[in-house]
Amino acid sequence: MKVNALRGLILASIFVAITAILAQVQVQLWIVPFSGQTLAVGLAATILGSRYGALSMVGYLLVGLIGVPVFAGLSGGPHVVFGPTGGYIIGFIASAFAIGWILEKSTFNLNMAIIANVVGMFVSLLFGVVQLKFILDLSWGAAMASGFYPFLIVGLIKAFLASWIGIMVRKRLIQANVMDVKSVA
Repeated sequence: MKVNALRGLILASIFVAITAILAQVQVQLWIVPFSGQTLAVGLAATILGSRYGALSMVGYLLVGLIGVPVFAGLSGGPHVVFGPTGGYIIGFIASAFAIGWILEKSTFNLNMAIIANVVGMFVSLLFGVVQLKFILDLSWGAAMASGFYPFLIVGLIKAFLASWIGIMVRKRLIQANVMDVKSVA
């Protein structure tokens, strides 16, 4: 295994842990809590790019799926992933990939990171709403009211924070030779 690939895997693993930690920063709201998970998704993708950002979210999902309590509220197991809020967790993979892909196809700067993270926020929310609707047998309006609209303002704030912090950390990691631009993008 090449050194750059190993570094990418190590950084992706670190983001599994960061996501698990930020998941515990939560405010229960209706069915779906506000949590720091989506901030972690944006950070992972902004720093690591599409491949390793998405890989970190695959790792996060798998660790939680086997029962390690890494999801919001120290929960874990298949019942969470396949339950009402599991669509958001599944959507983290697509969200991280989309954020990283947009940045790789443009440039890793603050403005593009904000755009990419807002797109990623919508991706996560849409995955979540679809699963919420079908698992709880809600109307589309009720699913949107429970799992989409309440998260827009906080989601935009987290998208900005993930962009700002992510671009800053990415630059520092590249300057410190911890990661190579080509190894993560």
